[in-house]
Amino acid sequence: MTDLRSFRPERILVCQLRQIGDVLLTTPSIRLLHERYPNAAIDVFTEKKCVPVLENNPHIRRVWALDRKALPNFLAELRYYARIARENYDLVVDFQQLPRCRFVTLLSRAKVRLTYPPPWYNRLLYTHWAKPKPGYSGTFRASILAPLGITWSGQAPELFLTEDEKRWAADYLDGFGLAPGAFITLDPTHRRTTRLWPARHYGALIERVHAARPDLRFFILYGPGEEAMARDVLDQCPVPGACVLPDKVIGLRQMAAVQSLARMHVGNCSGPRHFAVSVNTPTLTILGATGGAWRFPSDTHTDIFEDLPCRPCNENFCSRKDHACLENLSPERVASRLLELIASYEPSLLHTD
Repeated sequence: MTDLRSFRPERILVCQLRQIGDVLLTTPSIRLLHERYPNAAIDVFTEKKCVPVLENNPHIRRVWALDRKALPNFLAELRYYARIARENYDLVVDFQQLPRCRFVTLLSRAKVRLTYPPPWYNRLLYTHWAKPKPGYSGTFRASILAPLGITWSGQAPELFLTEDEKRWAADYLDGFGLAPGAFITLDPTHRRTTRLWPARHYGALIERVHAARPDLRFFILYGPGEEAMARDVLDQCPVPGACVLPDKVIGLRQMAAVQSLARMHVGNCSGPRHFAVSVNTPTLTILGATGGAWRFPSDTHTDIFEDLPCRPCNENFCSRKDHACLENLSPERVASRLLELIASYEPSLLHTD
């Protein structure tokens, strides 16, 4: 077995296929690998839909983007994995152990193949593993790197916007009459009902916050196939003029650029909260079934939830059939907390590097 104390890889492959938020949460580990091995070339194996998260990242040489639609059969997939393996990686870090990650790991023949403790039937694929530390998901991932002498010390997810993207966001928002720091991004969508605060609650939240702070408006975010959920919030809002609902979906990086100019971000426990963290925008996340492990440990990123004996259950279906953790969390309480946070975050102090 390779002695990791003297190990100095020249080529590193990080395997994190999905989902988009999870890929973003892997960026602290990529930074840590770059800092540990500054002369090594670091590549990432991920799905095509996740590529925007990694664009313009100075710690990454290349992204291997898996597009399954472009690979007509299993043999074509194997050829693609073999092509990746021909890069002769010294170190492969597999954060997922998905079948496609395992194929790439196997074909790579890297001296060090690092992961979390694999099941017995996969152990021959890997040379080293480490038990992840519980807690924030970024910490969880970075703790897998412990055998390399790497320790997570508060690094946040990061997305590197270009100057053109920042200018685009400013011009785009100006078209809605929104100035930097004068709006809050709102994410009211989720595909899981146990993580979806009711649209009528969001409508009431907007009404209360706007009554206290008429200088602030809400920019409603939504992704492909989620427009109906976003529009439901607008329909249930007594003050629709306090909202901006774009007429079409904007891309991931465009969303992040918009968030980078927001006063705050508020919404469900989903990907946009991590994007807000990555561009230094304070967050308030409304929790249902999920616990606090997804929250970046910082005073500028907070959660709010209804304290019930059954939560966090981390389930996709409510065993009580009433979604009480979401239904019982009142808009009044969330609005009060959001207004407190807004008052404490002066725009001039936000988004500093």
